[in-house]
Amino acid sequence: MCRCALSSDATAARVVVLGIGNILMQDEGLGVHAVRALAERDLPPGVDVVDGGTLGIELLPIVEDAGSLILIDAARVPGEPGAVGAFRGAELAGSYGGHVSPHQAGAADLIAVARLTGVLPERCTLFGIQPVEMEFGLELSGPVAAGLPALVEAVLAEARSFSEVAVHA
Repeated sequence: MCRCALSSDATAARVVVLGIGNILMQDEGLGVHAVRALAERDLPPGVDVVDGGTLGIELLPIVEDAGSLILIDAARVPGEPGAVGAFRGAELAGSYGGHVSPHQAGAADLIAVARLTGVLPERCTLFGIQPVEMEFGLELSGPVAAGLPALVEAVLAEARSFSEVAVHA
């Protein structure tokens, strides 16, 4: 992974979209599938898309370098399987359900450690989709795959919003 040293001005304006997940476990790979789809889109200036895979807490330096952070991970969200949800502020304390599989150290742990060490950006949103299948397999389940375009659009809108805030700050 390439990391560049950023000035404090560049860091303040940098919006990081970080996808987390294991693509070998069907819906658990949502974050990775989402950032791959986002990488093919026209992103606002200053928005970086990062495939965090299964690294978990090892992603803390990327979070620390972000002026704003958007995380994407499979999450327990209100609604039917395939529903898209967004969590901000106090909701990021874990009320989105934390782990969706027993072996995953994902967004919940990364957010907790970033908050504990004081590096969690003030502007931080976690987007997720209610998973259906968490077994071995490379494809997203039907409901999660169907929800992916809406999630990508929601993430793009949030990235544009964060990018505009950073420019006007």
